[in-house]
Amino acid sequence: MTKHHRIIVFALISLFHLFTLSPLFAQFRINNSEDSPLRKLQYAELAITNLYVDSVDEKKLVEDAIRGMLDKLDPHSSYSTPKEVKELNEPLNGNFEGIGVQFQMLQDTLMVIQPVTNGPSEKVGIIAGDRIVSVNDTAIAGVNMSKEEIMKRLRGPKGTKVDLGIIRSGIKDKLLFTVIRDKIPVKSVDATYMIRPGIGYIRIGNFGAQTYDEFVESLDRLRGEGMTDLILDLQENGGGYLKAAVDIADEFLQGGDLIVYTEGRRTQRAEYRAHGNGRFTTGKVVVLVDSYTASAAEIVTGAIQDQDRGLVVGRRTFGKGLVQRPIDMPDGSMIRLTIAHYYTPSGRCIQKPYTKGEGKDYAMDVVNRLKSGELTNADSIHFADSLKFETLREHRTVYGGGGIMPDYYVPLDTTIYTRFHRELAAKSIVIQSNLRYVDKNRKSLKKRWETFTDFKQNYEVPQSLVDEVIAEGKKQKIEPKDNAELEKTLPYLRLQLKALIARDLWDMSEYFSVFNERSEIVRKALEVIQQ
Repeated sequence: MTKHHRIIVFALISLFHLFTLSPLFAQFRINNSEDSPLRKLQYAELAITNLYVDSVDEKKLVEDAIRGMLDKLDPHSSYSTPKEVKELNEPLNGNFEGIGVQFQMLQDTLMVIQPVTNGPSEKVGIIAGDRIVSVNDTAIAGVNMSKEEIMKRLRGPKGTKVDLGIIRSGIKDKLLFTVIRDKIPVKSVDATYMIRPGIGYIRIGNFGAQTYDEFVESLDRLRGEGMTDLILDLQENGGGYLKAAVDIADEFLQGGDLIVYTEGRRTQRAEYRAHGNGRFTTGKVVVLVDSYTASAAEIVTGAIQDQDRGLVVGRRTFGKGLVQRPIDMPDGSMIRLTIAHYYTPSGRCIQKPYTKGEGKDYAMDVVNRLKSGELTNADSIHFADSLKFETLREHRTVYGGGGIMPDYYVPLDTTIYTRFHRELAAKSIVIQSNLRYVDKNRKSLKKRWETFTDFKQNYEVPQSLVDEVIAEGKKQKIEPKDNAELEKTLPYLRLQLKALIARDLWDMSEYFSVFNERSEIVRKALEVIQQ
């Protein structure tokens, strides 16, 4: 036996012990025969590492092999590096550790939009409009530092100190603040407000570890303000934790009602049912969805629709009916492996069709829906009779196999999104112009508009701000092709600017409160409830 053969055999034995002793794989029988695919893979990796003519990055080699295997499966099985795992988990875990500010980059300077309420920055006196120009004596403004690098310097473990240099409007000298970093909540409930007398509105951005608590807090607050009916907005909600979705659906349903069940080739059927002590088991419910509503958001939507607890308004949802199990690797990386399908209470699997190993067409599905005319015309959507199901109480027809079809379809109004506006938005001209306007006029705006109600009813975007957006566009060679395109652009541009100003003076609830008055989906939901 040669030296290289002895190395390979020794490594194979080590890997065999690693797999057989791992708690995760203890439940599986390891096939160690000569023709085992696992042994073949081990031989290939060890041969390349030990015999290949040039040096190789063994870690990357293994990662590429894992990705290669997963790429041949469904579109949702995936591998993430330790860094990617942290970035993916942050919005779902509900917090991160840092200084606690909402900010935007104004040119190459970080400008504070709002400090987090009761957060570490607000506690030391940092206010909206402040520009952070240095971190621990290192300049971060005017030096072309990337946003990622700035974030890296601002974030850090809870309890650690960071010295910030700040420029404030009206103050000549640079201000210095020492901020003690803390856990900063990441909100997944984007907006909560009374949209009409008796009608509440809650928008959920994703389903994370804290979403249920946030939702209950929002629900209780609205009920205290006289809510009897609810619009639950799940548009653009890409999903998240199954448990969060189940807990929220539980708040609407009667005891024993099936919420969702899961089942896979090696995974036994698991059912999730309502406990019967929900906070909102009576009163009208309308769920808003669109093509980006997916996964956990579809579980909530499907449960409410199938149990005839409420109605769904919008456009056909994304169609993700697969359940992933996170498998943590020793180095902090993670495999998310699809282990089961989930089914709505009527028995629907709403997973849209896919071909294993071909993720490109799957990823382009929403674009293809637009091209096919589906987003603008419901008559272009056809479901096979084999995908037909019935809701459990009123026996209405619903379909599986490609997302959840709303009870009331609302076509996408493509006329409000002109080419001119899309290009202005893509170059961040609208946001940058808004930031400069609010920064310059913050004090006078706050003084003039003491309440959001007054602002919403009476504020009009000044022509000077609109002119600035158009002028900046012209500088960057973005112009309307004719006066007709400009006139089509202006109403939506003014609405967007007003919503952004509301966000910067108050918060996201006020942003959506402005925007929703022009949303066709929201208008239809109000019509359905008021009927």
